[in-house]
Amino acid sequence: MRERTMNRRQLLGIGGALGLLAVTAQTGAAILARRPANTGAELRSAVPLPAAFTVPLPLPAVLKPVGADRYEITQRETVLEILPGIKTPLWTYDGTFPGPTIEARRGRPVTVTHHNRLPVPTVVHLHGGRTPPESDGYPTDLVLPDGWHDPGHGTHMHDPRAVVTRLTRDYTFPMDQRATMLWYHDHRMDFTAPAIWRGLAGLHIIRDDAEESLGLPAGSRELPLVIMDRAFDGDGGLAYPALDPSLRAHPGVHEPYLAGVLGDVILVNGAPWPVHEVDAARYRLRLLNASNARHYDLEAVTEDGRRLDLVQIGADQGLLAAPVTHQTLPIAPAERYDVVADFSGVPVGGLVKILNRLGSGRTSEVMAFRVARRGADDSRIPSVLSADLPAWNRSDAVRVRDFSFRAGQMNGGHGWLIGGLPFHPARTDVTVGLGDVEVWRLIADVHHPVHLHLAGFRVLSRGGKPPLPRDAGLKDTISLRPGESAEIITRFDGYRGRYLFHCHNAEHEDMGMMANLEIG
Repeated sequence: MRERTMNRRQLLGIGGALGLLAVTAQTGAAILARRPANTGAELRSAVPLPAAFTVPLPLPAVLKPVGADRYEITQRETVLEILPGIKTPLWTYDGTFPGPTIEARRGRPVTVTHHNRLPVPTVVHLHGGRTPPESDGYPTDLVLPDGWHDPGHGTHMHDPRAVVTRLTRDYTFPMDQRATMLWYHDHRMDFTAPAIWRGLAGLHIIRDDAEESLGLPAGSRELPLVIMDRAFDGDGGLAYPALDPSLRAHPGVHEPYLAGVLGDVILVNGAPWPVHEVDAARYRLRLLNASNARHYDLEAVTEDGRRLDLVQIGADQGLLAAPVTHQTLPIAPAERYDVVADFSGVPVGGLVKILNRLGSGRTSEVMAFRVARRGADDSRIPSVLSADLPAWNRSDAVRVRDFSFRAGQMNGGHGWLIGGLPFHPARTDVTVGLGDVEVWRLIADVHHPVHLHLAGFRVLSRGGKPPLPRDAGLKDTISLRPGESAEIITRFDGYRGRYLFHCHNAEHEDMGMMANLEIG
């Protein structure tokens, strides 16, 4: 992690070197190059799987407040039917999978009280939230369950700044940010990946008057779509290659899955390859890739092979300045895209499939829409969506930093490193001044979705070239392809304190690919 200037030739040269390191650093590293578009290895389910497009799409329930802008969520084990006729044990927020959606208004602070009734410690992170550090979900700020006795892993014991509570914790979110769709998930150090896999994820939507005045599709024509992959063992449970299935003491996964865990079942809102009945009208599709490691390249295809436009109106951190039309849309873990699809040209009874161009076999299908009826449609997509995007320029930056994301050695075994170092909670990696604008140059060996806490950013370039159409708007996660470099610009404002940046391939994150950011 250095502050210096680097030209395009140097960036590309380092990209090649890091790519080479990724397949030579250790004996298991050859798996990293096997399918560079989908970093990771796939688990296979051991139970019968349903036919695609037969299970109805569920919509996550909206959580009711217990007071003015106050909510309560109990984290608990439950058993649900994900595959038809099969019972699956899950870790949940309030007994649902995904967890309940919180609906908030811009500028009105929200407090969420989480009660931990699970067998292990938890941490809650509001991904994309402009949140004070005490509520950001730092990985060692644990909420311990009743009767917990640390079996020896004890990561919080090595962090003098950790704030540990028992049973309950209040998280306060100011909501002083643009209207957008965020998500909340577990962020416990070394165990984020299996906790999310077991069910600890949910949506948090911020709304405001400006967005609601645009005339975008709304009500039943606004659909949150949480896309994730999973695999099922012979008993119907979620298969996951954890070294310690109890998730108590020994983090990590078995060697074939060191690059990331992929499932062979695609779920949307917790249902396998679902179908949803729609009117012949415009729909707003609010997409989240909540998978641990799987990348998707989405397209909407009619039965006669025609692609429907996916008109992007928003990114991770809210509305774009103007719409961007895509035929296909890549989406990495933790990225969100806000798109409008128009079904008005599809005949009643017609099927529109959402396909994954990066998948193979059954993972090439995601979900479908069945056009059930004609319907009046007064929605629109304005040519100007938002005028409040930040206008940071390179000349505003007080410094430029370089960060490499690559495979390496950690504790005598495989790890994933930022700037050559694995994460340690007691080490400050980067210090920035409150209000500083910086340019960060990122480079990857394999596919890494890089996420910054607190700070939204704009993409300035990829590989020395202009950003891609899908890079428009304000983001908090950028998908780096193998060997790719990118530049982002951001302003560190809002709060002082300790935050994180990391890879959101959840297995990479658990194995060291995370760093501390101190805003002073």
